[in-house]
Amino acid sequence: MLPSGSCEAGAGGVFRQLLTPVAGNLALSFLAASGPILVVLVLLGALRRPAWQAALAGLLVALAIAMGVWRMPAGLAGASVANGAVFALWPVMWIVVNALLVYNIAVRSGRFDALRDWIITHMPNDRRVVLIVVGFCFGALLEGVAGFGTSVAITSSLVIMVGFPALEALVFMLIFDTSPVAFGALGVPVTVLGAVTGLPAPALAAMIGRQLPFVALILPFYVIGLYGGWRSIRAIWPMLLVAGGTFAAGQFVASNYLDYTLTDVLASMLSLAATLLFLRVWRPAPDEAEALTVVAPGAGAPLAGARVPAWQGWLPWLIISATVIAWTVFKVARIGEQAVHWPGLDNAISITLYNNKPYAAVWAFQPLATGTAILLAALITAAVVRLSPRALLGCVARTWAQAWKPIVTVMLIVAVAYLMNYSGMAYTLGKGVASTGALFVLLSPFLGWFAVMLSGSDTSGNALFGNLQVVAARQLHLNPLLFAAANSSGGVMGKMISPQNIATGLAVTDLAGQEGRVFARTFIHSVVLTLVLGALIAAQQYLAPWIIPVIAGPH
Repeated sequence: MLPSGSCEAGAGGVFRQLLTPVAGNLALSFLAASGPILVVLVLLGALRRPAWQAALAGLLVALAIAMGVWRMPAGLAGASVANGAVFALWPVMWIVVNALLVYNIAVRSGRFDALRDWIITHMPNDRRVVLIVVGFCFGALLEGVAGFGTSVAITSSLVIMVGFPALEALVFMLIFDTSPVAFGALGVPVTVLGAVTGLPAPALAAMIGRQLPFVALILPFYVIGLYGGWRSIRAIWPMLLVAGGTFAAGQFVASNYLDYTLTDVLASMLSLAATLLFLRVWRPAPDEAEALTVVAPGAGAPLAGARVPAWQGWLPWLIISATVIAWTVFKVARIGEQAVHWPGLDNAISITLYNNKPYAAVWAFQPLATGTAILLAALITAAVVRLSPRALLGCVARTWAQAWKPIVTVMLIVAVAYLMNYSGMAYTLGKGVASTGALFVLLSPFLGWFAVMLSGSDTSGNALFGNLQVVAARQLHLNPLLFAAANSSGGVMGKMISPQNIATGLAVTDLAGQEGRVFARTFIHSVVLTLVLGALIAAQQYLAPWIIPVIAGPH
């Protein structure tokens, strides 16, 4: 049985998390723990409030419930909030800010317009084709090297420049930013999942690589169906099959037989190359209604001067990809790394659900984190395109103007996630889902979905609920490897409704403060795709158990 826990103070003044603080009843406690999430969902989805307001309200409600119902001491609550906010700043928003800087350098130097020109010149005059090549193929590459919503901001900006309305572009880019997420940032979510579950990371990667390729295969069809219905699917289905099929195949092969840390990079490059090559031998029938519309640049327009050759539009993205991959391969980020044990919080809490295991609070500060690699890529790009120091400073100023509100939003929402984790509310939610018996098979992905929706990170979702999935699976005589992988695969579906992801995507559009509109448009698709994944996982458990990798030795 999963332990229930009933007292808040342990030996040595350690705070023991409560699992059923409301009348000792799990169902009532589950409802109470849902309070902060419901507040965020209602304010974003129903009342259409800006994300920072929804996150702030969620944080205030979470503080009240954590201290008033879960009996968390005020000092621990404050330390949890501070820990989450600092983590949001570094490394998360450090990555986002520098990726936006690369984007602004590309815009200011004319390389972003050049990329648009390359697309117009080398691809069919059809917005549906551009949507797939840019949003699905190119977006997956950006997610693989950077993550944290940067791909949404960059790709949505590009498709807006060829005629897509901003709201429509953001919704489609958010839906596309799903299948690559589990292997994003060069496989870090899988590595963390292996660490918290004790299961081999390569086996977990192989299992995830036998779930998400099914999603990757249908995703281009799903989004084009949303965009233009069956008419559009019939018009370009061969290209959809090539784009989704090659990405799915690359994702499966890389995660199962090559190196899971390079899964997204290899799969996205394969998909991008195969789709572009296919378009040289096959083109959809011309359709006036789908013709590209070139949108004039707004603020941050390119500097006047000679026209930039179209091929140079790829320069910033090749530089950032090469820099981040080299940074990871040579483990540059580990140089100067410091483990900061959070004062007053580290091991001051015990996790009742995990037999009173001490809850560590260690902030891994890496001066040379991935965000620093992207900053270096930005400076290299500025030098290669010969951007003047004054223009570069202008890009920095514009980046700050775009990023400060998403920074505040992400600090608030990640603070909510950390507070729910350390207070025990998140574990009450997890225990509630794990106690559903046979329904757990279908609901398991929603644990990852919830964690990523709140934190914006599949890595954080795996750290929170990865081990719970294993414990519950073993109690229910299910395959633990399958359900640990389900946590990560389910988490990617929550990415499209994460306030962090949405706020970052909005940063480069004229929709600032309208996160609620985007959330309302993506929420139903997030739930539908998670239910589809749940059905797939149930089929793998009961109908095709042979698809689950076999782990040698006891685990």
